[in-house]
Order: sequence, then C-alpha cells, then structure tokens
Amino acid sequence: MSIKQYIQNNQEKFLNELFDLLRIPSVSADPKFKNDVFKAADFVKESLEKAGADHVELCQTAGYPIVYGEKIIDPSLPTILVYGHYDVQPADPYELWDSPPFEPVIKKTARHPQGAIFARGSADDKGQFYMHVKAFEAMMANNAMPCNVKFMIEGEEEVGSANLDIFVKQNKEKLKADVVVVSDTHMISLEDPSVTVGLRGLAYMEVEVTGPNRDLHSGTFGGAVANPINILCKMIASLQDENNHITIPGFYDKVEEYSKSYREDLNKAPFDLDAYKKELDISEVHGESGYSTIERVGIRPTLDVNGIWGGYTGEGAKTVLPSKAHAKISMRLVPNQNHKEIAKLFEDHFKSIAPNSVKVKVTPHHGGAAAVVSTETPGYRAADLAIQEAFGKKAIPTREGGSIPICALFQQELGLDPILLGFGLDTDALHSPNEHYGIKNYLMGIETIALFFKHFKNEGNK
Repeated sequence: MSIKQYIQNNQEKFLNELFDLLRIPSVSADPKFKNDVFKAADFVKESLEKAGADHVELCQTAGYPIVYGEKIIDPSLPTILVYGHYDVQPADPYELWDSPPFEPVIKKTARHPQGAIFARGSADDKGQFYMHVKAFEAMMANNAMPCNVKFMIEGEEEVGSANLDIFVKQNKEKLKADVVVVSDTHMISLEDPSVTVGLRGLAYMEVEVTGPNRDLHSGTFGGAVANPINILCKMIASLQDENNHITIPGFYDKVEEYSKSYREDLNKAPFDLDAYKKELDISEVHGESGYSTIERVGIRPTLDVNGIWGGYTGEGAKTVLPSKAHAKISMRLVPNQNHKEIAKLFEDHFKSIAPNSVKVKVTPHHGGAAAVVSTETPGYRAADLAIQEAFGKKAIPTREGGSIPICALFQQELGLDPILLGFGLDTDALHSPNEHYGIKNYLMGIETIALFFKHFKNEGNK
C-alpha cells in the first residue's frame, strides 16, 4: 500500500485522534489549565508510542515537560528532528467563538470549501505538529521510513519557550540531527504552496502607570490629579510618528535596509490586496510609510499594543479617576535586532517620556531573535521537491511576520537551519476566536511531510 493510500484509508481515524487532542485545553499561560497541559503531554507521548517511536519520554523541566521520541532505523542515514508544541493560546474571549473553543467542529469556509476544523490549537500548533506524528505512522505502517527521526514537542511555546532553551543546550548530543522541521507557519494557499524562509523576532513588554494612591472621584479630583489612563494613552501614541515610524531612539540602528531588487522579488509573491481587505473587513491597510503590505509583515519591525486596561470596565457608569493603567506591548523584530537590547531601549524611553505626575513600571516578558534560512540547503530543496510532488507546483519562498524564537536557538545551538514547512493559511484566525485549520491542509500536510523524508534522504546524502 502507498503512503497516500494509507492516509486516505485512515482519514477518519486521523481526524478523530486530532479532535481528541484538541479537546484538551492545554493553555500554558493560565495556571488553572495546568493539569490539562500535562494531560496533553501524555497524549502526545502515547501517540508517538503507538506510531512506532522508540525511547519516548516526558523530559521534565522547571515548567511543562518536553515530549521526546525517536526512531533510528540506520545510523548511517540522515536524521530529521521534528519540533512542535502542544500548548495553545488562551481562548478568551469565549463569547466571540461561534462554537466552543475546545469542542472541535467542522465547518466549510470560503478558503476551506472542503471543511475546516474549528477549535483552539487546530492550526497553532496541534493540527500541524500532529501531521508529523501521522506521517511517521504512515511510513512505519508501510515499512517505508527513509530517514531516522527525532521528535521534540514542547508545552511552553506560547509563553516564550524559556525551558526549551535550557533543554536544547543540555541535550545537544541527544538532539543531533541533519535538519530540523517545524510546521507552525502558513503557506500562501493550496494553489500557491510556499515555504517560509524568514520569521521576525519578538520583544514583549508590560507597562504600568500609577497616579494617585487610590481610585478617586472624577468630579472631585478630575482636572487636578493626573489620570493614568489618559497619560498612558498619550505615551503609547507618541511611540509612533505620523508615518508609523517607531520613535524609540536607537530602535532602527541594526535594521537591515534591503536592495530594490530584493524588495521587488519579495513583492512577486501572489497577494490580492482587495481580497486581504475584504477578508478582514477593513477599508484600507495601515503601516509604515514607504513599504508594501508584504514588506511591512516580512522585513520591517513593528510595535503594537496587545492589551490595555484600567479603571472601571463593568456595566453602566462609574465616575472614577483610576489609580493605575496597564498595557501589554509587543515589538516584532527583524534580523540583527537583539530582543534584550530592544527591551532595554523601550524601557529607558518609556520611562523618560512619563510626566512627573505619574510613576512608571516596565516589565519585560518573553522575547526571541528573528530567523532567516537559505533556499540553497538540502532541507529547503527537499521541501521544494516534496511540495512539487504533492501539489504539482514549485514552492514559493516567503517571509512571515510571526515569531518562533526557538528557530534562532536551533541555528545557534544545534547548527541547524529550520525548515518551516507549514500548511495553515493566514486567514485561519490564529490567536483569535474561531481559529480553524483546513481538513485538506491537514491531510495534504501529512502526505507532503512523508515525501519530505523521501527527498531528504537523497538531498541529505549529497
């Protein structure tokens, strides 16, 4: 039986297993889901064992465990390291979901006419890393494993992967491989398959602005005492100028300026601006002046407020002058920008622009480096050949705006360029209510991953 036939024969089984995984609310950011995160780790361990992996173990960390497993069929053959994560983003706000976030359902959409799986984690990253488990199962069941494989599936990607950094540095021999494959990105479309060759880095900050020592009556004290929310809004607004250029001194010092020809090539990727605006229900795009939407997302740094709160937000009215105001702010970074340096620049600048009427506290959260990989490596060539065989078209190399900080870690500590072989779409609502993942994407991903193994055996031995 061919691998493709095996996938077709087991389609319902593969979907049901993924649904069972998606029902586990493994939200790493919220301690109330702690037991569920551990439950998801156990599920992954059992899945690898059933698929045929050896030496499967839960590697304990200071946080959530890393699931490791391997199948070494011949030490002389190339070894592929598979990375993924079983934790998911919080599902809040629940009321904006059309169906419960941890009860997967299938619905048809314009981009997924054959149906998509709606559930938190369906595309990020349970549905995508589970493709690797099922591709492995298909190869094992058909006695068609062309390469060795190692799996490293963690439970803290959505909160910064701090313990993965320690694990990788302490287990370089255990993780020794010829390439690392990550399916945690998207492609342009099933009609225009692509491979991500660049990701942005991240610096994530939380700020607190404090005025009076308690909430005050806004009539009695309004106009005489600084309102922290008003102050915070003005401070945030000043972080970008009229051209949406970030005003933090030194922020752009290490940002690479690309040649005209490189930018022209980048903009050749299929992109329908009108469809993009229609999908998001916006009348116009927004961003740094002088750059296209593709460039703004792929090669330029950004600064965005991810959350802001303070004062009274309940039903009805309460005339209060709040004591505190808070915001969470993320900066997407490009190659050469060090997230720790940027965090320090942000902190120094943010404190410097605060008036004396308030006190400011800045707390850096997680961060990571950008990663760019070459299209001339055996791993990329194998990915391209696999996509050509599965989709009938060459892969388009693209740069993506998201951040997977561990990609730079793999480059620095293991000497491996990550092959970002993702199968989601940019309309799959990652990190948002109604996250979903196409059934066809899921099944074609399993097939393409198996083909990657076949082609990497040849490319990796050249």
